[in-house]
Amino acid sequence: MNIKNIDSPEMRSWLALSHVNISISKLQHFFENYSSITDLFELSEKQLQSLGFRQGLKEKLGSIDDARLEQDLAWFDSENKHLLPYTSHDYPPLLREIDSAPKILFVHGQKEVLKQHQIAIVGSRNPTPQGKDNAIEFARTLGKAGAVITSGLALGVDGFAHQSVLDKGLPTIAVAGTGLDRVYPARHKTMAQKIVENGALVSEFAIGTGVRATHFPARNRIISGMSLGTLVVEAAVKSGSLITARLAMEQGREVFAIPGSIHNPLARGCHALIKQGVKLVETAEEIIEELSALAIWQNESLLQPEKDTNKAVEGFTLDKEYQELIEHIDYDTTSMDCIVERTGLEIDVVSHMLLLLELNDHIVSVAGGYQRRSS
Repeated sequence: MNIKNIDSPEMRSWLALSHVNISISKLQHFFENYSSITDLFELSEKQLQSLGFRQGLKEKLGSIDDARLEQDLAWFDSENKHLLPYTSHDYPPLLREIDSAPKILFVHGQKEVLKQHQIAIVGSRNPTPQGKDNAIEFARTLGKAGAVITSGLALGVDGFAHQSVLDKGLPTIAVAGTGLDRVYPARHKTMAQKIVENGALVSEFAIGTGVRATHFPARNRIISGMSLGTLVVEAAVKSGSLITARLAMEQGREVFAIPGSIHNPLARGCHALIKQGVKLVETAEEIIEELSALAIWQNESLLQPEKDTNKAVEGFTLDKEYQELIEHIDYDTTSMDCIVERTGLEIDVVSHMLLLLELNDHIVSVAGGYQRRSS
């Protein structure tokens, strides 16, 4: 979306709203009475208050002058920079479901990835060597299984998760706590450029917004809100990662935690989550199996791109091992226990292979097990 496409009364109004604190619930009530966001700027103070808006909104709306908007518009200098109001069909569908959904998103990169299945990976900014390895391995396995890895571009676990999938040419989404005209932390500038090429940078904050501590918890609700589930790799008892996990639970999303040594202070946050009922995971395949079992992967309300049956997941090929596994699955329902017994493979291995076969349309998951597709 370049300046010519965004410089319309409708989009300028949304751009102006990026500088004003208005809740999504108030805007939803507004749209019950009016069809265009431009109408909001034409209403009197009295009319605005009758719709539930706070006193003084009229003055705030009027304070956003053309000079400020022209500065904002200058950022949209290429086709891969987008402004997505929550009314847009490109807005992430899962994010729209949460009560505190952002009214608008700035996106730099491939906006199509926002509609793909995402899994959030979060954790300490100073992970242990094992925490680093876990972030890399879990992100890589989940990315290869077809999930887009979403995180916050922070140092530590966030950065390792992003870089792990970028190294494999897979997409990733980074949600920023600043305006997208800057990168924080600055040392991740090169990584941010790669994310733009292979995924997307996302922010709800207006162009020109700098680093503020209060913005990061707000950013975290977007990370969890766009994702099917959130994985906490390592976290202290008081950390932003636990805020993300709590938000995910409040949003009705799945939360997973990797356990660690009782002597590791960065494992205590994960252990606290597990005590609260969060699912303990030791392998990425367990996350894949959990989400697949809940049938979230095949949720048709999430718009999925058309899949090439021979290569729906990048890097997947139907080699001899997968062909042999298919031979052990009947056209009638075959239970997981039966498949494991027939193949002689470990259940974690079978679960991972089955998911890839399902994502590539070779088998279908049904109540009680799996069926081979006739085609």
